[in-house]
Amino acid sequence: MRYVSATDAKQKLAALLDASQREPVMIRRQKRDVAVLLSPQEYQRLRALNAAEFQRFCDRVAKGASARGLTARKLTGILEDDA
Repeated sequence: MRYVSATDAKQKLAALLDASQREPVMIRRQKRDVAVLLSPQEYQRLRALNAAEFQRFCDRVAKGASARGLTARKLTGILEDDA
């Protein structure tokens, strides 16, 4: 990963956009990481990983709830009681 200051990022944006196609570029301001430039392909890959992980989490929760006797009817009743 490449690191650049915010000032350098402003001055060299075109070059950093090109560099971000090969590797992420971390932009730092006052010694803190504030942003990352990524290629669209890397961004989509990360989004897909995040969505897949969330789906696995939902599946685990649903399986556990089902094993403890939660049904769609019971869930609907619980949700209606809270409304």
